[in-house]
Order: sequence, then structure tokens, then C-alpha cells
Amino acid sequence: MTRPSGGPVSLQQDSSRLESTTGQATRRTNVRWKLFILLLVLVAVNYIDRGSISVALPLIQQEFNLPPELVGLLLSAFFWTYALMQIPVGWLIDRFGPRKVVTASCVGWGAATAASGLAGGFVSMFLARMGIGVTEAGVMPAGGKLNAIWMHSKERGRGATILDAGAPLGAGVGGVVIAWLIAVTGSWRWSFIIAGAATVALGLVVYWYVRDNPRQHPGTNAAEVEYIEASHRAEDEAAGVEGGGRRALLPYLKYRSFWAMCLGWLGFNGVFYGLLTWGPLYLSEAKGFDLKTIGWSTFVIFGAGFVGEIIGGALADKLRAMGHGANKVMRSLLGFSAVMVALGLVGVTVIPDAMTAVALLSTVLFFLRWVGLFWSVPSILGGRTNAGVLGGAMNFSGNIAGFVTPIVVGLIVGATGSYTWALLYFVGSAIIMGVSVLTLDYSKRLAV
Repeated sequence: MTRPSGGPVSLQQDSSRLESTTGQATRRTNVRWKLFILLLVLVAVNYIDRGSISVALPLIQQEFNLPPELVGLLLSAFFWTYALMQIPVGWLIDRFGPRKVVTASCVGWGAATAASGLAGGFVSMFLARMGIGVTEAGVMPAGGKLNAIWMHSKERGRGATILDAGAPLGAGVGGVVIAWLIAVTGSWRWSFIIAGAATVALGLVVYWYVRDNPRQHPGTNAAEVEYIEASHRAEDEAAGVEGGGRRALLPYLKYRSFWAMCLGWLGFNGVFYGLLTWGPLYLSEAKGFDLKTIGWSTFVIFGAGFVGEIIGGALADKLRAMGHGANKVMRSLLGFSAVMVALGLVGVTVIPDAMTAVALLSTVLFFLRWVGLFWSVPSILGGRTNAGVLGGAMNFSGNIAGFVTPIVVGLIVGATGSYTWALLYFVGSAIIMGVSVLTLDYSKRLAV
């Protein structure tokens, strides 16, 4: 059996794979799906940890005596370092493989989350949140790389959305989990410490199960390996390239699709991170919700995003399997999602009822998370070789919105005493997202 440079395969594993290929009825193993379920859990924990401060924010704001402007600055701290690390960590993923990077990331952000529970004031909490940003940076680009390596081309829509669905799942479950931990321990500090320790333990599980390619995994058989690699060969032939290529970012800057990818993710995150960071405080101050109601409302809103994302990925792959072209599928689904997001946000600004606001925000998240399909775009544009660095560039652009949006919303709320213009800011982000998803060409790899 031919073995690429991805790593050694044991003789016993090689033998078992050869035996499994005898006969036409050989059934493929499904390690790739198990791996992506683990990544779903990983990203969910990622968002529980990064969003924990938003749930605990009413208590932190009171303890540290923070005005809205400083609240916005504190909420942005994570995104400054998270964004700046995206392109470097994308290069590291392409160079050293996703397994090592994602494991180090998981252990590091768990430790930083626990450390944030020891913060004594604004400055130390700000620094701890920056530390979480540095250490979490590798997770999503590594997931995009694993999607390119492990998934058949016709399964990448589901792979991308399973990966990215951890974000709304973690945000929704995190609201309940962190609120429960605060209630049980009587302290927001202990909730952060416990969450951080659990994340470190998860990092060890990730290292044990994840591999950089299907041939390295002890659980795959020859049928699953060949199924994936046949797809890779067909993609390389269609693109007119070999499996290798340069690991570089600069050659992509001349392409419209590259910038559409980056701006689409920026617009998406302008909405998502705005609701993730300021949503709980909005429900507290504008709708009068207590901590328990905030936790459950957050669960409903972001839970709708989780369901929407899974449905969006399955729908995209089904439409592709029916023979519809990549551009028709992606532009139709993502363009429609952008329209629904904008309309839902406008509705929140004009309808004052609290429960209606929760219902509309749930609708917004349901359709917004269809754009999680974007995590298949780095492999479409750059192939397996450059999926990491392109994923890093995309996530860097998105997280510019991550650190700008909390600050802008804080300034708006501080100046106006209202969330109306903040919600309209989110509408503007949805429009940027909509224009970008309709501009991007999803049908071909970029030539570099």
C-alpha cells in the first residue's frame, strides 16, 4: 500500500485494511464523521469559554464598576489577539499539521480561561481575555484544514457546518452552563475555573483521537481511505494541479473571490459576535431579564442557530448531489439567509415585546448560521495545501468585526442609552455579508 508523507502506518493496520478490501461488499468505516462530532464538541466548548464573560457580565460589570464604554473594550479584548493570530496559526497548521496545533490550542485556552477567574479588576481581566484569544486562534482554521483532508468533496458542506455548528451550540449551552455554575458555586470566578479545567481535559482527548490524515488513524479501513483519496485525486485533476503546491497567502490577494470570502465572514461575524457579546446584557437591560431567564433565552436563540446550521449543511450537500452547481447552491442558500437575517434584525428594532424579540433573534440565528458553509470555501479556493492559511485569513477578517463590534456597540449604547442603533449596525453587517456571498465564485480553485 502506498503511503504518503503524512506519517507511518503499522503493519498490523495495513494488513487489516488489505483484508477488509476483499470482496465488493466491503463497508467503509465512518471515522471521518466521528472525528467531526469530536470537533463539534471542541468548538462548542470553545464558545462556552469565550462567551462565558457575556453571561457573567452583569455580575462582573457590577463588581468592577464598569461603564458601557469599558464593557465594550473588555468584550473586544479576546478578539484583538484572536484575529492577529489567525494568519500565523494558519501557516503553522499547513506546515506542522492540524493535530498538534489544535491540541496546544485547546490546552492553552483552558488554562487561560481558568486564569480569567482570578482577575482582580479590569486590567487583569482584559489581559486574561487576550490570552484566551491567542490560545483559541488555531481551532477553526485547523477544523477547515481537517475538512479539506478528511471529507469527500460531496460531504464538505455537512463537514463545514458540523464543525461550525459548535459555535451556536456552545453559545446556547454556555448560557445555561455558566449560569448554572454561577448559581451552584455562588461565584462567577469558580465557573470560569471549572470550565477551564474541563477544557484542558478535552485537549488530551483531542490529541488521542485526531490525526492529520485518514491513513494515520487506527480506526479507518482501506475502503474509507480510498473513498476520501479518490475524491482528492478527482479534485486535483479537475483543477489541473498536483496534490502539493506552495504554502502562501500573497498570490490569493489578486482574486475577487478571496476578498469576497473575507468580507462575507466579516459581515457574518459583525452580526454573530455582536449578539454573542452584547446579547445577554441587551436582554438584561432592554428587556428586564434576570440571570436565569438570560441563560435560557440565550439557549433558545443560539440553539436555533445550531439547528439551522446543521440543516443548512445537509441542504447544501443534498442540492449538490441532485446535480445543481456549486454557485447556484451556495449563492441561493446564503443569499436567502442574508435577507432573512436583515429582516429579522429590523423586526427586533421595531417590535418592543420581549418574547417576540427572543423569537426574532432565534430566527436570525437560524438563518445566519447557514453561512457556516463558508468553512468549506478555503479548501475550494486553495485546495488541501493552502486550506489552513486561507482559513486563517478568512477568520482574521471575520474577527476584525469581533474586536470592532463590541467597542462600537458600547459607544452607541453609551451615547444613546438605547440598543436601536446597535441593532441597525448589525443590519449593515448582514448587508455586507449578503453582497459578499453573492459575489464569491464557489466553482473553482484559484490558480497560484
